Amino acid sequence: MGQKTHPLGFRLDITQGHKSLWFANKKQYSKILEEDFLIRNLISKRLKQANITKIQIARQVSQVEIDIKTARPGIILGKSGNGIDELKAAINLQLAFPKQIRINVIEITEPDKEASIVAEFIAQQLEKRIAFRRVLRQSLQRTQRANIKGIKIQVSGRLNGAEIARSEWIREGRVPLQTIRANIDYSYQQAQTIYGVLGIKVWLFKGEIFNSRHRNSLTD
Repeated sequence: MGQKTHPLGFRLDITQGHKSLWFANKKQYSKILEEDFLIRNLISKRLKQANITKIQIARQVSQVEIDIKTARPGIILGKSGNGIDELKAAINLQLAFPKQIRINVIEITEPDKEASIVAEFIAQQLEKRIAFRRVLRQSLQRTQRANIKGIKIQVSGRLNGAEIARSEWIREGRVPLQTIRANIDYSYQQAQTIYGVLGIKVWLFKGEIFNSRHRNSLTD
């Protein structure tokens, strides 16, 4: 079950929180869901170099609040400090009706503890045609310095330009995918190489959560 179930969806409302916080009736649900998708897609493409790990959207009647967790907040703010205003204007174009948009930029102090940043680092290295085994070793060393309890990395595709695609994985420490109380951080990225697309999956085990108060502090 741990092999075929999404690690985050499997633990939803147990160790993982929802990425969208709003309520809608049947008629509005699909439209708001599409808007959320467009907003996340816009932010991810526009701020690709900002190392964004999480985009949380909360809606009220006439307000949309967006929390962006990033390791490089300076890219979002911009050199002149107008980055937030430009991002708000771009997001309003994706909405059916103009709304008041509030953007909160949250800085990540320990980026090596985030699965999305580790996966993005691996993708960037593979696109530079560095041997995948060397990249995996470098990623393990970075996470070990961050005191992560366990990490698992899987890379699939034409590794090192081989004619036959295959999957290779490496693990260090414990990664209990079937334990629901385990705080697992998961990310999937793609590396666009000259010999095809490589898929990258990263699982990080950050410990076990036994009570709801501690759970909420980890998922905020």
